[in-house]
Amino acid sequence: MNNFEDELLPFNRSKFLNAEHKLTYIGTGAIGGKAHGLAGINHIILNELNKGQFPGIEVGIPAMTIIRTDVFDAFIKRNKLADIAYSDESDERIAHAFQKADLPFEILGDLRALISQVTTPLAVRSSSMLEDAMHEPFAGIYGTKMTPNNQPDINTRFNKLVEAIKYVYATTFFRSAKDYMKATPHKTEDEKMAVIIQEVIGKKYGTRFYPELSGVGRSHNYYAFGHADPKDGIVNLALGLGKTIVDGGNSWSYTPAYPKADPPFNSINDMLNNTQRTFWSVNMGKTSAYDPVKETEYMLEENIVTAEEDETLRFLASTLDSQSGRIVMGVSKSGPRLLNFSPILRLGEIPLNNLLIKLMDVCEKNEGAPVEIEFAMTFSDSGTHKFGFLQVRPMAVSNDVVDIDNTDLTGDQVLASSEKVLGNGTNNLIQDIVYVKQEKFDVMKTYQIAEDLEKINQQLVKENKPYLLIGFGRWGTSDASAGIPVNWGQISGAKAMIEAALENVNFELSQGSHFFHNVTGFGVYYFSLPFEKAKTIDWQWLQEMSSETETQMVRHVSLKNPLRVKVDGRTGKGTILKP
Repeated sequence: MNNFEDELLPFNRSKFLNAEHKLTYIGTGAIGGKAHGLAGINHIILNELNKGQFPGIEVGIPAMTIIRTDVFDAFIKRNKLADIAYSDESDERIAHAFQKADLPFEILGDLRALISQVTTPLAVRSSSMLEDAMHEPFAGIYGTKMTPNNQPDINTRFNKLVEAIKYVYATTFFRSAKDYMKATPHKTEDEKMAVIIQEVIGKKYGTRFYPELSGVGRSHNYYAFGHADPKDGIVNLALGLGKTIVDGGNSWSYTPAYPKADPPFNSINDMLNNTQRTFWSVNMGKTSAYDPVKETEYMLEENIVTAEEDETLRFLASTLDSQSGRIVMGVSKSGPRLLNFSPILRLGEIPLNNLLIKLMDVCEKNEGAPVEIEFAMTFSDSGTHKFGFLQVRPMAVSNDVVDIDNTDLTGDQVLASSEKVLGNGTNNLIQDIVYVKQEKFDVMKTYQIAEDLEKINQQLVKENKPYLLIGFGRWGTSDASAGIPVNWGQISGAKAMIEAALENVNFELSQGSHFFHNVTGFGVYYFSLPFEKAKTIDWQWLQEMSSETETQMVRHVSLKNPLRVKVDGRTGKGTILKP
């Protein structure tokens, strides 16, 4: 990627919202991966994007200021935080220690000047040195903190901003980040954190502030459906803040080459059962409790009924007509709502899809690799819709040609196979298998399962042993009833994963941005087995193996010879062959 850092300007205490220079910095040192990507896309928007091709859409990057990494170094050193930061203390104790510390005094005047100019919500986001590297993407590993920034007292707004910055600094040393680091060639001591302070895209509705639409687009997708090719990419759209998507919640996925094609649901009921039901917003009212070490301290998760009352479903929703049993576009009729974004994708009332195709194309050329982008939009009934570009990061994809025919998918030599696999290539190095016991799986105990997996993962990572991970429902989901709510650090040593459905846990594959960016970034093969195929896993063979570690719900077995994992990204077929 080209170096666009020279286009950044020092922070001007009177011009944070300067329309001509939206990207500024405070301090010295590096700006981090996320900020570097945004600097590049800002150059593209200003110099390479023909905005006339997308009438009615104003494209830009929300105003932001980057606190560079030397400020982070000074903060750690002056407050003598290294000992607790690199210790095995809990996230909460580390976060509280950071909150008690003082930011370097040299930046306080700039922060106070910034906060005096803005009274709308701010997002304080990580931008670490290692973040968004192609093969260790660190996606979703570090924290983001929203602050409503609407208090009439400048001192209060200033204090909340300072708390948010210290929270992001602390997440550099949280357990999930340290565990993630062990799966890379780096050490936590190698990391340095820059911080982005950025306007939140959205509008105020009562005590809520949120964008009508958030999205994540990937220019390459080895989980293509319908007529799509992996190079056609995929986009996930959601109502409200993008936390819904990046956490793996229900969102609407489509292929930009075929925007009118629905995802591969089995029925209308299946579609309705898997539609987005809740959305995230910034809480502009009273908060339940003061909690500066909690990421969602100033966030609300509410039912989409609330959004309908806010009248924000105009371009997003369709309705099930109870009389005809069909889905009809819009919200003029009463009935269950389906967030399928039909007015945008089917009618083209807003040329969003064409814009996304163009942006992913120019970003891919700029990065020299497939990319993932994040964005948000607000709509206008009479004026200009606003598109905010929030992030771009490179993806790692394999170009290996792997041939798999139907004979590779069945037979005594097959441990498991699927025609829905994410990834491309082969792996002949896996001799360990960690699996959730089918007969013991309980949706009420998924957090316990995640803790069991974390302990086994830590040991296998320490011993440098890659493994196959088998479980039920969605991996990495934020909904504990829909699968196993692990973060990436808890299963970072897995090089192949199976997501198997059960009769009572049977969801479409989740493609939560951060979790699946790590799957692709680390070249992990991700097998999705629907309910009728989950029975084809050779459970008996697994049970006959002697266990290395075993808990009530999780078992770890080690093989004398490696498995053979093969995935054909062109067809989505994959197989795992016994030694």
